[in-house]
Amino acid sequence: MPKITFIEFVGTAHEVDVPAGGSLMEAAVSNNVPGIDADCGGACACATCHVFVNEAWIDKVGERGEMEQSMLDFAENVRTTSRLSCQIALTDELDGLIVDMPEAQH
Repeated sequence: MPKITFIEFVGTAHEVDVPAGGSLMEAAVSNNVPGIDADCGGACACATCHVFVNEAWIDKVGERGEMEQSMLDFAENVRTTSRLSCQIALTDELDGLIVDMPEAQH
């Protein structure tokens, strides 16, 4: 069961244990992590689940897909480590993953 740490823009950390198999966005929503609105419900049709993946984890979460990149074009403060959390599948290998949330989602 992966343990994920979500860090709000103001620095508040939310550590959650979630079963593998779902998405990072689902983990945030089911644990009431503030800042992950997920307005489209995980359909990659908005950018309200935007996160910054910690540099140490960027290679482990996989690359952005074309549709995800298109959605990130509409997000604020996009970085090289930006991802939509609905597009990151949780696996046991992501145990310890750390993501930060942008100021726009505070």
